[in-house]
Amino acid sequence: MPSENAARAPADAPARAAKDNREKFLERAMSRHNYSGDALIEVLHTAQELYGHLTPELLRTIAAKLRLPPSHVLGVATFYHFFSLEPKGEHSFIVCLGTACYVKGALGLLATLERRCAKAGSTSPDGRVSVDSARCIGACGLAPAIIRNGEIVGRLSAAQLDAELDGIGVP
Repeated sequence: MPSENAARAPADAPARAAKDNREKFLERAMSRHNYSGDALIEVLHTAQELYGHLTPELLRTIAAKLRLPPSHVLGVATFYHFFSLEPKGEHSFIVCLGTACYVKGALGLLATLERRCAKAGSTSPDGRVSVDSARCIGACGLAPAIIRNGEIVGRLSAAQLDAELDGIGVP
């Protein structure tokens, strides 16, 4: 039988608990590296995995805990392509623009995504799809290739990409 306190618990209690756990996990990651500034990239990676993107507040917290200038932390976060300062969409598409992919039609894939979703480096207005490009994803034998929601998809045509976008309900 549930206690009276459990009955009064807010409906968003599990979401708040998950948020609190993210803070604990990030703290644990920094602690594991002895709050060393040398672990900045690993800590930023953990923070982004936990929060989805790196907010200014999160960057300031990391800078303070690792005893680094906030400008240095922001510089690292903006230098590396992997880190995002903006929320990502529900679906993510990264088009490889390496030589093999470029020659095999990657610009057509990027054009399809930009026409239907958002410009490279941004998220669609409805927040559903993020579009980006990369210099090379190391899948030259699969050219043209993209990374869709973290998975490499190779030998993709613009027509196949259009069908995939239709499948996830992109107008």
